[in-house]
Amino acid sequence: MHIIKPVWLTHGGERKDFEVYSCDVSLDGSRLVSAAGDGYVRIWSTEAIYNAANPEYSNKPKQLASMSNHSGTIHTVRFSPNGRYLASGADDKIVCVYVLEANPPSHASNFGTNEAPPVENWRTIRRLIGHDNDVQDLGWSYDSSILVSVGLDSKVVVWSGHTFEKLKTLSIHQSHVKGITFDPANKYFATASDDRTVRIFRFTSPTPNSTAHDQMNNFVLEQTISAPFLNSPLTAYFRRCSWSPDGMHIAAANAVNGPVSSVAIINRGSWDSDINLIGHEAPVEVCAFSPRLYSTQPINKPSIDSQGHAVHNLVTVIACAGADKSMSVWITSNPRPIVITQDISAKSISDLAWSPDGKCLFATALDGTILAVRFEDAELGYPMAMEENERSLTKFGTNRRGAGIAETTDGFLLEERSKAGEIKGVEGRMGALMGDGHVSSDQPVNGGPAPLVPNGTTPATTTTSSAADAQKTQPNGTTGAASSEPEKPDPYQAKLERLKQRPTYTKDGKKRIAPLLVSGAGAAESSLPQARLMASVPVNSQGAKSDAPQSILDLSKPFDGLPKGGLAALLFGNKRKLAQMEGEEDGHVEKRIAIISQNGATPILANTPDGLSLAQMLPPVTGQHPTPEFIRPAVTNPCMMISQLRLAVPKVRNHILRALDKSGNPIEPPNSSGDSNKPKADIVFEARNPPPATLTGRAADREPVRITLSRGDQPLWQDFLPRTVLLVTGHHGMWAAACEDGSVYIWTPAGRRLVNALVLESQPVILECNGPWMLCISAVGMCYVWNVKTLSSPHPPVSLQPVLDAAIHALTAQPTPAPAITSARLNSEGRIVVALSNGEGYAYSSSMYTWQRISEAWWAVGSQYWNTTDASVGNLQSLASQQDFEVKKAVSAGIIPFLERNTTSETLLRGRAYFLQRLIKVLLSREGYESFESSVSIAHLENRVAAALTLGAKEEFRLYLSMYAKRIGAEGLRSKVEELLKALLGDIFQEDGETDPMRKLPDSEKEGRNWQERSDTLCGWPREVLLKEVILAIGKHRDLQRVTVPYAKLLGVVEGETTNQVDAMEP
Repeated sequence: MHIIKPVWLTHGGERKDFEVYSCDVSLDGSRLVSAAGDGYVRIWSTEAIYNAANPEYSNKPKQLASMSNHSGTIHTVRFSPNGRYLASGADDKIVCVYVLEANPPSHASNFGTNEAPPVENWRTIRRLIGHDNDVQDLGWSYDSSILVSVGLDSKVVVWSGHTFEKLKTLSIHQSHVKGITFDPANKYFATASDDRTVRIFRFTSPTPNSTAHDQMNNFVLEQTISAPFLNSPLTAYFRRCSWSPDGMHIAAANAVNGPVSSVAIINRGSWDSDINLIGHEAPVEVCAFSPRLYSTQPINKPSIDSQGHAVHNLVTVIACAGADKSMSVWITSNPRPIVITQDISAKSISDLAWSPDGKCLFATALDGTILAVRFEDAELGYPMAMEENERSLTKFGTNRRGAGIAETTDGFLLEERSKAGEIKGVEGRMGALMGDGHVSSDQPVNGGPAPLVPNGTTPATTTTSSAADAQKTQPNGTTGAASSEPEKPDPYQAKLERLKQRPTYTKDGKKRIAPLLVSGAGAAESSLPQARLMASVPVNSQGAKSDAPQSILDLSKPFDGLPKGGLAALLFGNKRKLAQMEGEEDGHVEKRIAIISQNGATPILANTPDGLSLAQMLPPVTGQHPTPEFIRPAVTNPCMMISQLRLAVPKVRNHILRALDKSGNPIEPPNSSGDSNKPKADIVFEARNPPPATLTGRAADREPVRITLSRGDQPLWQDFLPRTVLLVTGHHGMWAAACEDGSVYIWTPAGRRLVNALVLESQPVILECNGPWMLCISAVGMCYVWNVKTLSSPHPPVSLQPVLDAAIHALTAQPTPAPAITSARLNSEGRIVVALSNGEGYAYSSSMYTWQRISEAWWAVGSQYWNTTDASVGNLQSLASQQDFEVKKAVSAGIIPFLERNTTSETLLRGRAYFLQRLIKVLLSREGYESFESSVSIAHLENRVAAALTLGAKEEFRLYLSMYAKRIGAEGLRSKVEELLKALLGDIFQEDGETDPMRKLPDSEKEGRNWQERSDTLCGWPREVLLKEVILAIGKHRDLQRVTVPYAKLLGVVEGETTNQVDAMEP
């Protein structure tokens, strides 16, 4: 160990050196920054410090720069972990942020000073005003997303690390706050105060464009630790604590163990302290863990376990110093300090800073001393690589976004290309928010160039309307075109205005305006970023999206989906109590029960002296009774008696209609009221069931059912069926009717019967069609799909039992109702899409012969991407690459957003996911679930990408793939990024001489729906286009550029490279 104390390394004054209060080392270890009472921030060359005794370095620059932007004593300086910024805090209540400019300094030195000319050009970019007293300490999060300042005003102020906007002020401490440290796993930060507590705050890293409003529920108090500091002295100038590099411990300064000063080691998770570092004779004011983990054995000679694997005994190193003018260095494998240096300064030691390699420790003191302690190799241990730190932090869900250094110029070029699209996107959104009437013509789409307008025509601007008018959901789940009608006034807004002006009268007759509560308190909301429910945006005929601000679905307005009975039924239920209700004087229910019993019906309730109660079971009535007409379709046949699944059969109606408008879209059938606001029907398909009476007196001799197709008042054709019709469907290409006995009839547009009656095992429940495809679901849950054009079926009949979980609901202690089917539809490829009342959505895979769950409540409460703007098909934009190949009709467009909207409606808005939301909130605050929200969000995006690929939803697939690539790039998931790029690569760069036998696709599998298949397209997009978009989305992350730069060279994204460099990429 060598102590280096150069004579020139000081903040010199005329009579004596100024007190030095703080120091820090840059990310690359080449700069040491110090702050002192002279109001200067000085940056020194560590190379000059290490070689202070070497004459060869006497002419090299020692002081690189000095900044004097504070009007008082500077108490703290800290480099950002990403190496971009330097922050300083002083007793002028201001935090200054500096950045290193690439161009050389324009001035030699300040006039009238003896300062050395600056070598580097450090410029002040921000002056942060938020404290009312001295700023004592600063701390950066490990991903540099936030900067936290603490001071003598007892405040903890959180600043954005991107925009340096003040995100939140925490006034929780009761006295001066004198220390701040961050969790290397990026989940917590700890503050130490003279109120004799250390407080742990939980946070989620904010996004670059986050505002203070977005972070209202972030940065919450997790734990208050006071036991080790009950009698700690209040004379210490600092309480600088430190977090261990493995994330397991916090070293808290100025603790006491009985009458003795100590350093408390606080355990993560339990937040208790069972270890104290004792030995200093005065309060310890600063602790600093070395940023490296050390191995007790040489790295190339590790110990071997019983299975032959290399094992490193990893330890951490901590340095402590304070008012006793001594410094100690501890190692976790030794109960005593391995280094003790006494009287290295004449006054208290104020700050400690380790070099990034863990081989040098810098210290500053209040007598003006700045010194370096250089350790020999293996003196503290053998420093491990930084990857070992990352490995030890993975159990806490670490997220070190932004870390890394660009290694080549290609990496810088790729990063610049990647950020260019985002900057233009932000400018477009800001222009829309500021009320710009036009949209920039070079607006990018997902990081790519905007489509050019052919023949010099000007694209028509889209007009936004209300969320209710903008989105017209068709039976197949697609979103209709935006209406050009004028915007209608919001009825809820008008009602709200009337309520605001509602007068009330007091007892003395004076008129008063009753106050109206406009918004509720948000204190009970989650502390994590919440996904906003966004309404869809109308799409014009060109598929372009308006850049107007998105309309937010206001949950304070009434929800139209209330049950029968209104809000009271939603809160209290609509089931009548068994006991007699209060206020019912006339006994209306009892009279009804008596009348029903007199008619021979079996009552389910009995009027007893104790009130209404369940009726006793009565013996069955002998003899044959006719089946009532209104329940005739629901009578079970032998097939349903043995079926494990039964669905409700539609009631027999006298008149069944199916109406189409002129464009062929289904509309509401015309009624006798003559509502002029409804669109006029062009074609009406009608089935008239006969009355219950028969002409011959026998039940079997019923009148036939009349089937009529008419246009306006003119009938086109007519047919008759001998069986009662339950359901009808059809479009301009075919018409169909399903009967009570399970038979299905199909007609051509001219009324010709296309095929013999299709006989099912039970009554039909749902009958739908889309193009040439027809879907029929029977009462026992069997789904039939037919191609009417080819008279074939893509797969055998499939049961709904796996979807409805009938077995799970029947095997519980008390049988619970299974979920019901709220919607069953077909896409344009004949795929069955089912939405359930529990919020789940399914699609049947004809290639894998199984149901696939597309949407569920788990994603709704756990994913950050639920119901984001990008989820709606209305936000999909036309892309420039569509001009390169034939644009086909959208396949499965809007199915995934439709199912997710159903999940929102059935679970979140109706409150059915309340307990699941509570479970998620509890898990987020527990140890071991730190990465829960991130993992669920990534899994949700992977679920969306897989669903879009298997459904063939072309536009959604490209959008979800871009969202997924951005997220895994931001999380630094290198293995997933590499696997995704390889899957997208395919054979688009296969040389002409290479041959590979093509895998023959089965009839049920579509081309371009598999990551591994040998095709040039994926879900309708050229693989090269998708790969280039993914590269541009994640190219800005430097820690992934070893993976992305070879692909960027291959695609020609990086300038100066050609696309034929096949050997530049690893196989």
